[in-house]
Amino acid sequence: MQQTMEHSTAKHYSEADQSTQRLRDKKLGDLMVNKRRLVEVPYTASLAHTMNTLVANKVLAVPVAAPPGQWIGAGGSMIMEADKHTGTVRKHYIGLCTMLDLLAHIAGNEDQLMDEGVHDGFDLDQKMSVPVSSIIGHCLEGLSLWTLNPNTSILDCMEVFSKGIHRALVPVDSHLDNVSGVELVESASSYRMLTQMDVLRFVKEHGSSGSELDNIMSSTVSDLGAVTERVFTITDRTKVIDAIKCMRIALLNAVPIVRSSDTDNEEDHKQLVNGRGRQAIGTFSATDLRGCHFATLQTWLPMSALDYTETVLANPLLAAFNNAAGSPTTRELVACRADSSLGEVIDKVVSKHVHRLWVVDQQGLLKGLISLTDIIRVLRLAILSEQNA
Repeated sequence: MQQTMEHSTAKHYSEADQSTQRLRDKKLGDLMVNKRRLVEVPYTASLAHTMNTLVANKVLAVPVAAPPGQWIGAGGSMIMEADKHTGTVRKHYIGLCTMLDLLAHIAGNEDQLMDEGVHDGFDLDQKMSVPVSSIIGHCLEGLSLWTLNPNTSILDCMEVFSKGIHRALVPVDSHLDNVSGVELVESASSYRMLTQMDVLRFVKEHGSSGSELDNIMSSTVSDLGAVTERVFTITDRTKVIDAIKCMRIALLNAVPIVRSSDTDNEEDHKQLVNGRGRQAIGTFSATDLRGCHFATLQTWLPMSALDYTETVLANPLLAAFNNAAGSPTTRELVACRADSSLGEVIDKVVSKHVHRLWVVDQQGLLKGLISLTDIIRVLRLAILSEQNA
């Protein structure tokens, strides 16, 4: 009997070791097989065209392409598209444009966007007619344009994504065949976009069949150190335009909404507030806004963020859009507990297609948040720790 148990245990560890080896052997090229063609915009595209491109393709960011030799790439990058046969450079990717970039530009003029001016003196058509190249870098993420060689291992990719890089271009046929890792210089005939969500979706599928990830996936996010305890919020009185300004300054793509304090009359609803220990009643996210045609922006900029999530998102057309994009509709609060397992958290972010979970206690009071960056960071460390053990 003891020999049978020992044999079973040995077999279990043998299978786990093989699975670990398979994970270590996986390259980014394995993840990119079914990725669609890169969605991009030319540097001359208007912001209106760029927003429509984001909406039509259900993405949150697009690289901006320009003729070679005319621009300095974001962060000094030199990411080129070149003819596969002749090597002639066709275009230069000079940066990223995100939905938050667009929203920050719309909400960026303090004097013009006073409450009364949103309706009367606010020329949205003019704001949306400027070229996309003029707003690259207004939010820091627009300057984070990187490539990851298809020979890069999944774990090395996770190291890059654990440092706050949300996405990277992966060349389909890199000229740097013997290189792995992140690069600022690259030339290829075409690229695909790899995101943090793509990596977690792969890990979810890989870990569902029984592997070395089982022990890690059953660990709590608190034990793994995934919870960020500081969480900034807006109140139910914060207007959409003020929420966007706050998110731009703090480099946040989403904030929870809390009830305004009845006891604190000095609470500034135009600023982010400390949300720890307060009741979360919804989420305001840049993702929510990608389903709105820019012609409707003037109507919802002066609304409260809570009203927006309860009324605009409840519109059947927009609800259908968000359903198709995999995003929550209405003001659904996508949250977890500190004692939730890592597997449960990954399942939730992938199935709900959200980029962070709010951490709440049994009473629904905010205790922190977990971002995709946090998840990838602790997952990578846990995998390395088990392999070293």
